[in-house]
Amino acid sequence: MELNGKRIAFLSTDGFEDSELTSPWKAVTDAGAHATMISPESGTITGKNGHEQQVDLAVTDADAGAFDALVLPGGVVNADHLRMDETSVAFAAAFFEQHKPVAAICHAAWTLIESGVVNGRKLTSYPSLKTDLVNAGATWVDEEVVVDAGFVTSRTPDDLPAFNAKLIEEVAEGRHADQTA
Repeated sequence: MELNGKRIAFLSTDGFEDSELTSPWKAVTDAGAHATMISPESGTITGKNGHEQQVDLAVTDADAGAFDALVLPGGVVNADHLRMDETSVAFAAAFFEQHKPVAAICHAAWTLIESGVVNGRKLTSYPSLKTDLVNAGATWVDEEVVVDAGFVTSRTPDDLPAFNAKLIEEVAEGRHADQTA
């Protein structure tokens, strides 16, 4: 599928799972989309295995309305820091309010719990988040990829091929009326 002209926001900070940023980034850019790295940090951010990623835009200056979709890479440290950053939490919630595709892998669902968008949604994540997600009102399942009205989730780097394929599919489809906070 072609994503020519689509703008994809990636929201992350230090401690991301390297492949959960680099693999979806390559998938969407290879499909013709423009990827933008957004972070509470400026300069560069570093993954847990050493990948350095240039930050294009501070989350304080980012507007969800300027993007077609959001990708949230995992990583325990990354997700823990993002869920405690009010601007990042609000930025993620805005994509749901605008009915835009959102893709989250591994621990990234923590940010979405704080965003208040998982209640009533079917999703997956790294297994240790199951209780947190169920307590937030989500239906958690142990599957490689789950799509719920434009909301794509996966568990681990092993799921990246399925995650990337569904991410591209959902972005190509565009807004989803049932994708809401």
